[in-house]
Amino acid sequence: MVLYSPGRTTSYPETPPDKGMRYHYLGGGDEVGNVGCMFEDYKGTKMLLDYGLAPTDPPRYPHEAPPVKDAVITHSHIDHLGMAPWLCSNHRTKLHGTRLTAEISRMMWNDCYKVSRIEGYPLAWDKRDIDGAMASWQPHDLNTPWKNNDWTLKLLGAGHIPGAAMLHVETETHKLLFSGDFDTRDSSLVNGAKPEKTDVLFVEGTYGGREHPNKEEEVQRFIERIVKVTERGGTALIPAFANGRTQDVVMTLHKHLPELDVHVDGMGKRVAKIQMEHPELLRDPAALNSAWSWCKKVSSKSDRKKALNADCIVSTSGMMDGGPSIWYLNRLREDPRNAILLTGYQAKGSGGRMLLDKGKVPIWDKETTINLEVDQFTFSTHSGHSEIVNFASQCEAETVVVYHTDPTNARPPLVEALEANGHEVHTPVNGISTNLN
Repeated sequence: MVLYSPGRTTSYPETPPDKGMRYHYLGGGDEVGNVGCMFEDYKGTKMLLDYGLAPTDPPRYPHEAPPVKDAVITHSHIDHLGMAPWLCSNHRTKLHGTRLTAEISRMMWNDCYKVSRIEGYPLAWDKRDIDGAMASWQPHDLNTPWKNNDWTLKLLGAGHIPGAAMLHVETETHKLLFSGDFDTRDSSLVNGAKPEKTDVLFVEGTYGGREHPNKEEEVQRFIERIVKVTERGGTALIPAFANGRTQDVVMTLHKHLPELDVHVDGMGKRVAKIQMEHPELLRDPAALNSAWSWCKKVSSKSDRKKALNADCIVSTSGMMDGGPSIWYLNRLREDPRNAILLTGYQAKGSGGRMLLDKGKVPIWDKETTINLEVDQFTFSTHSGHSEIVNFASQCEAETVVVYHTDPTNARPPLVEALEANGHEVHTPVNGISTNLN
């Protein structure tokens, strides 16, 4: 069991800093995901940025948050909001974010709870806490300031997924910009993040030291692979994350291969419906609506059987940890004309990682050999190394805090590049406070 004793087992200091600002990572400081960052000024005004858990095997949890009245949730992925129900239940914390993030959060928390029960990992909150968390939301429009005591805050578009936001905070002593998960490149779904002048930039470094392949070339490779599979009479199974990736893949297929029979299954259907209710947060609302009208949505057992004869099946879980994708795989795996096209990061301990490393996938708790062709494509919606470095420069940030990053491989080359550009670079460690004077 994840044991927190509210207000008594937190690592966060009890008193404000003597001057300036302080930041303190509860999670995500020297790791990818599991994010939670406290920041506080010398007057005692404080806020929490994100409060998630890392859905690895086993999951990783942040340190306990101290009592805090306000938290900003940058976007609706579980490694950024997975622990928010505990926060609201124990500290009556108000949640701030975009309206789309708020509306999708219930679905993400329900799924997190369901997976925890299936996989037997503990949660610090109960399903009943979801209702309290939903009632705690105070949504904000992008680029519209609000106040927290004498701080002025506003959310800015972060790219990444619809509804994702960066947080800009102006205090008496500092201007701070927290990137959350961000991408400066445009995608099918959203416009890329734009720089904002700031004193201190807190930037995620997931892809530090790595450049993404050319997006157009990667899409072309994806399309050519699907054509090869379908021309030989096979079905392309495309596991995809429900929140962002499913919709992006369907839009890509609609644009490049409109003649194909494409079926969509899993939670991504409900996410797309909510996204389309917020056209102001989409790059091309008409394109998403058109693609979604074109594809076939699986909504029954008979639909699922019909999908087995489709050209493409886009389905959760994106890491092949249960979900409809495993049901389809079990029925498609005997025909060598079929293929699996992985579209996202496959975490250690996931079914997709086992497939890449061992050629096996757990199907109902049994490791099953998969003799199908497997390809992996890089459709990441995080900024790559060069985009991060350029963004920091364009923000004119004197200080850059690199978080949400692997401390061994990704962070060192990113720190080196940022320092070469004249930034003072901080490398936070979970549980340790740092003052900004």
